[in-house]
Amino acid sequence: MSTFTGYPQIFSGRPPVADEVNPSHALGELMVAADGRAYRYVLAGTTALVVGNVVQAAAEDTGDQGITPTAAAVGDTSLVSSSTMTVTANQYAGGYIVVTVTPGLGQVFRIKSHAAYTAVAATFELEDPIQVALTTTSRIDFVPNIYNGVVVAPTTATSCAVGLVVNDITASRYGWVQVAGPAAVTNDAAGAITVGTQIMPSTSVAGSIRAITGTGQIIGVATTGIASGETGLARLQIN
Repeated sequence: MSTFTGYPQIFSGRPPVADEVNPSHALGELMVAADGRAYRYVLAGTTALVVGNVVQAAAEDTGDQGITPTAAAVGDTSLVSSSTMTVTANQYAGGYIVVTVTPGLGQVFRIKSHAAYTAVAATFELEDPIQVALTTTSRIDFVPNIYNGVVVAPTTATSCAVGLVVNDITASRYGWVQVAGPAAVTNDAAGAITVGTQIMPSTSVAGSIRAITGTGQIIGVATTGIASGETGLARLQIN
């Protein structure tokens, strides 16, 4: 698996195309084309992804929030749960642990690796050491890598939008989604979008977009007018 040390350039400007059983890059790695188009490497969830669809991170799992840790000292590079957890091996690798209740409030740790557990005392190896000691009064939330198990954006968001599919990706395989720059997006049937209007994931057609309304996540700006139910050009601004 390759890991870029900077922002790689796709000098031809062509979008990367992949539908891979085995990963060739780290999840979330970024490719940037000379014209400003940018892409992130993702793992599809259990449903195939179709070109042109807006996708979001896997739905939030509240069962792995509010977890009680064992005491951890400054400088420790692992965290151990004293709550029962059921996780598959490296389910949260590349994701984060967030300290939500003091002591240690506000710390965020990137998870390096962990084994599979169906018990208390699940141990998570961290990429960086603990800066403020934790106790059994502390509480922690587990947040997966947002590029792991991405799904078509539903009409009611269950996580954050992470990109636009640029080629069909088979379920549970790896590929690229576009996160910035000019892209073809499909307007739902909620009404025409005028040029310069901010856009968000649709609240009526999964995987489509609509003009911003309410508290929706802004994912870009319409570069052209887009008629209701048609496809037009937008400038994505997701990353």
